[in-house]
Amino acid sequence: MSSLSDLLPLMPWIVLGVSAGMLVGAVPGLTGAMVIALVVPLTFSMEESTALALLVSLYTGSVSGGLISATLLKIPGTPAAMITLLDAHPMTEAGRPGRALGLGIGASFIGGILSGLALLFLAGPLAEWSVKLSKFDLFALTAMAMVFIISVAEPGRIGLGKGLISGALGCLVALPGTHPATGEVRYTFGLAELNDGFNLLPVLIGLFALSQAFLDLATRSPAKANPLSAKVDRVRIRLKDWIAQLGNLIRSSAIGTFIGILPGIGANIGSTIAYGVARHSSKEPEKFGKGSEEGLVASESANNATVGGALIPLISLGIPGSVVDAILLGAFILHGLQPGPLLFQNHPGTVYSLITAYLVSNVVMVILMLSLARWIAKLAGINRQRLAPCILVCCVVGAYCIGNRMFDVWVMVAFGLLGILLLKGRVPMAPFVIGFVLTPIAEKNLAGGLMKSGESYAPLFQSPFSVICLVAAITLLFFSLRNAKSSNTG
Repeated sequence: MSSLSDLLPLMPWIVLGVSAGMLVGAVPGLTGAMVIALVVPLTFSMEESTALALLVSLYTGSVSGGLISATLLKIPGTPAAMITLLDAHPMTEAGRPGRALGLGIGASFIGGILSGLALLFLAGPLAEWSVKLSKFDLFALTAMAMVFIISVAEPGRIGLGKGLISGALGCLVALPGTHPATGEVRYTFGLAELNDGFNLLPVLIGLFALSQAFLDLATRSPAKANPLSAKVDRVRIRLKDWIAQLGNLIRSSAIGTFIGILPGIGANIGSTIAYGVARHSSKEPEKFGKGSEEGLVASESANNATVGGALIPLISLGIPGSVVDAILLGAFILHGLQPGPLLFQNHPGTVYSLITAYLVSNVVMVILMLSLARWIAKLAGINRQRLAPCILVCCVVGAYCIGNRMFDVWVMVAFGLLGILLLKGRVPMAPFVIGFVLTPIAEKNLAGGLMKSGESYAPLFQSPFSVICLVAAITLLFFSLRNAKSSNTG
């Protein structure tokens, strides 16, 4: 763990990151992925520990911020806050906004801390174990992760088809550049700038920030906040409330952590599953959706726990557990760090600074949320058309600063237009991003395994671990296809 002397210089950045993340999370239409993608290029001149502390604090704050607008204004600031809204806003309408905020903030804190402890104690052993995996094992693990993204697409044949299309597009975009085995330059169309492939950050800035800014500018009547702005009574957390909710908190945090570890799932799925489990386990399931404290606690503890859970495979295996983690992967690479088995050996101080920053950011989050919730809620009514020009400027500056070349700006614009098409077609972006990030990893490990085995695929089917991963991937794909077919015929 980092010492106090190492932590003190990071504190201003942690407070800044949590504060900015909370503001972004409270404004509908602005996402953690957007702001983190914009901030990553600005961290280029920072030390890696400082940069990662700032980014992970933004991550923590953005997930938590959606609670405020969902509770007070019936506007989910983040997708995960949609489940929170089901019970938090009815509590506000019933004259208990302070209690709703207190329960939500406390559950967010406990979920974040428990997943942070899981990150602290599981990431290191998982990294040590992963060193023993062969190239074929890592290829099979990556292939399973890619299939997992598709398997959690929207139900129905159309949803699965959109997930497959999005993932396939991400894989195709990852192909230009140098072949990992032969060193041959491919699919560059004569552009020397593509010899190393598309830079991750301009692609992500275009998809998540530029596309949303374009859509906001094109919207003539931007959505306004619900005029209801409840007068908030004292926001407080009582010990007896948490004793009564202890089992729900631990169970929901464990679910959120586990869902976070699984690649590409995200906080919205984690909160949904935890909410469903809490409802089935409750003695009063009829209250869910009408102001249930159990439902609120389950949703908020789970969605914050997914943050720490998603950091576990990123740090220990180099596999991003969510879209935001894919952006964080780009931040690691920008600072000359390669997440994965050797990160703990080569940069242990940076790793534990990151873990400590995540734990501390949850403490900062609960303090700021309890103090500022009523004022942050007013940001939900902000006119996003006025924000869009500022976001556009940040997009251009950020994309250019990554490599000091205009080519990256044009790449960002191209993927911004692609992002608009995906948003308009309701095509999920997560499969695209994870496909784009994981394809080079899968290809590199497959090529390395084939070179070691004399171009024989036999070891892929001889290793118990790789066989388990491949069987799991095939099983996931089979059930996804079957469920899509049954929901279509039903």
